[in-house]
Amino acid sequence: MPSNRTTRAISATALGLTLALTAAACGNDADGGDTSAQVSTTEHNDADVAFASEMLQHHAQALTMVDLTQGRDLDPEVQQLADDIRAAQAPEIETFTGWLTDWDETVPDTGDAMEGMDAAEMDMPGMMSAADMTALEDAPDGDFQTMWLEMMIEHHSGAIDMAEAETEQGQYKPAIDLAEEIAESQAGEIQTMEDLLAS
Repeated sequence: MPSNRTTRAISATALGLTLALTAAACGNDADGGDTSAQVSTTEHNDADVAFASEMLQHHAQALTMVDLTQGRDLDPEVQQLADDIRAAQAPEIETFTGWLTDWDETVPDTGDAMEGMDAAEMDMPGMMSAADMTALEDAPDGDFQTMWLEMMIEHHSGAIDMAEAETEQGQYKPAIDLAEEIAESQAGEIQTMEDLLAS
């Protein structure tokens, strides 16, 4: 029959093992629910793929909106903003394309952003419908600038929502970092556009 000392030793060992297993189980639960613990410079998840694929299309439509400013009589500040949007988003489209290619994922066709980009079908925040884009293209010069600014504010707001979802759910650090940059830069551009509308 084991002594009291032996019994206590066995009990202590069992308790220690139980605590260790419990801690390990809790740790696994925490890892599963905390996306920040999974951030990686090499691995990606479904949220990263969705971000790259959808933001690529989102940017493509923004560049189409920028294209529609050509030949329009715009205030210099508005023209500069359009040029800045092109300079920022065109390279980002290349980045998204590269990631999707590296991940063996489908790269969306953005050949004609004026068609087939109905917001209800694409289910992306801030996307203009085909009808919206046609209305902008056909707008008289006196209405175009205001319409463009209002639509781009809505478009940027949607991009910020998408970027924030990536920072919360993504795994691939370069994508998370870019999402943070997009959210910050487009928030600044929204402020600029609101100021222009108010002036």
